[in-house]
Amino acid sequence: VQLQASGGGLVQAGGSLRLSCEVSGGTLRSYTITWFRQFVGNEREFVAGIGRHGTLYGDSVKGRVTISRDNAKNTVDLQMNSLKPEDTAVYYCAASARVISSSRRSQESYDNWGQGTQVTVSS
Repeated sequence: VQLQASGGGLVQAGGSLRLSCEVSGGTLRSYTITWFRQFVGNEREFVAGIGRHGTLYGDSVKGRVTISRDNAKNTVDLQMNSLKPEDTAVYYCAASARVISSSRRSQESYDNWGQGTQVTVSS
């Protein structure tokens, strides 16, 4: 399966962005699709995921982001609101057909990754 992330950009603090992950080469409903983000010099951090185990959100974004899936379009979107400068990062989408519920937050659980999309939040 191939993943294509888009929607990043520059936004002021308090603003919103909607990221999209287009999935090709596979049936979307067969996969858990997850968003991670990577700060400069750090490991990737779990943001949100959606799949057969339901939806899950990272603690640092809970209440400010919503992940959704459109099976007809084969896309998974991440709506981000009330953005903060500390949300500045490269955002990646990832897919796994085998991830178990307890491992969804771990980047090692995913073997398919899209290219990142940069999100920059100015203060």
